[in-house]
Amino acid sequence: MDALLRTIDFALYIFLIILMASVIFSWLYNFNIVNRHSQFVRMIGNFLYQTTEPVLRPIRRILPDTGSIDFSPLVVFLIIYFLQSLIMNARISLLFGG
Repeated sequence: MDALLRTIDFALYIFLIILMASVIFSWLYNFNIVNRHSQFVRMIGNFLYQTTEPVLRPIRRILPDTGSIDFSPLVVFLIIYFLQSLIMNARISLLFGG
């Protein structure tokens, strides 16, 4: 059971890194810091979008429209933090029997 919890925690951590990369990439893209015409940049953007959008889209539907500021990544960060805290508490309970 501990191995399963560690695997889930690691998967959440990887998704957290991809989500942070997506947020930073969107800033770089929107402020025209990266070359929008580069195929490599488009490939990275497409990967980040396809990876994070299935999680962010339902949250965007729930959140009120705030114009150009997207708070959905912040909500996902909080959800992941909460899930990782639950996993850590479950692992402690498993390891120490209490």
